[in-house]
Amino acid sequence: MSSQAALPAARNASGQSLSRSHAVATPPLSFRLQAQPPADEAPQRQAELFYLQKQIQSQIPMVIVLEDGEKIEGCIEWYDRNTLKVRGRQKILIYKSAIKYLYKLGDPGQ
Repeated sequence: MSSQAALPAARNASGQSLSRSHAVATPPLSFRLQAQPPADEAPQRQAELFYLQKQIQSQIPMVIVLEDGEKIEGCIEWYDRNTLKVRGRQKILIYKSAIKYLYKLGDPGQ
């Protein structure tokens, strides 16, 4: 069975059936997933993972400043490639892409 036969008949604005040669088919969307980050990002990624793991183990209160200026205070509970889970007054899941910067609560100069 051909794929042409499985497609429903295309119709124009007045409802008349169009021939298969005039029917407009949309191609499937394609995308790529990277199995690994580029090699030049690997050292930066390792430093990020080390820093986050240290903060989790020490349960150090942190201040996370978001791109829109909002500040969230709390301890980092866990992280993955795209998010942080912060426990403060409430538990919050924050996308890393929304974080402007973060620092330890009570650091001088902040």
